[in-house]
Amino acid sequence: MKIGVVSDTHGLLRPEAARALAGVQRILHLGDVGKPSVLNELEKIAPVTAVRGNTDREGPLSELPENEVVMIAERYVYMLHDLKTLHLDPAVGKFAAVLSGHTHVPNFYTRKGVLYFNPGSCGPRRFLLPVTVGLLTVATDGEFEAQIVDLKCVG
Repeated sequence: MKIGVVSDTHGLLRPEAARALAGVQRILHLGDVGKPSVLNELEKIAPVTAVRGNTDREGPLSELPENEVVMIAERYVYMLHDLKTLHLDPAVGKFAAVLSGHTHVPNFYTRKGVLYFNPGSCGPRRFLLPVTVGLLTVATDGEFEAQIVDLKCVG
């Protein structure tokens, strides 16, 4: 199973992002969507679950939840926009992963058995940061494997 993980589109869904997400079974958007049309376009690729970012303050995007818990391969995944607003211990809560955006800096690491995954930003370029999406793959043993896809490498 492969899950697309995106954040900080800020109203722009690049064609390269759509190509990088082709074939995923689900897409998780971690906020700062920017325009409802972004979610509509992502829905054409796979079912979408989205949370609200700090810039999603008006219109229908303001109605998105601040955080969301989704089940992937019988494991709990916690979604939020800004990791600094996390007010629980994911390991104690038995979460397999915490997905966040906001910083536009792609990274992933494991702490206390929990995967922390930030796919970076696939919207307008910010500073000299790469434009990226994330892929979360469920391995045969049920573990999550995170991957950062730099969109300059997507044809």
